[in-house]
Amino acid sequence: SAAFASVQPIPGSITYDNATVQLEKAPVGSTFFHTFANGDGRDVREIYKVNADKSVTLVNRTVSNAS
Repeated sequence: SAAFASVQPIPGSITYDNATVQLEKAPVGSTFFHTFANGDGRDVREIYKVNADKSVTLVNRTVSNAS
């Protein structure tokens, strides 16, 4: 279903271009934020989840309306 569709990385995302990220000390199942400015001056906020193998998965993204 669309509710469970994965969020695809964009330029600026931690996992963009198939980058492999592993967090050594983060608890499995925990989440963290990553915020950056995209090319048109909007702020992008992403939420990542730490997987059992310590890799991360992008689970949500919001983009500010201000430009």
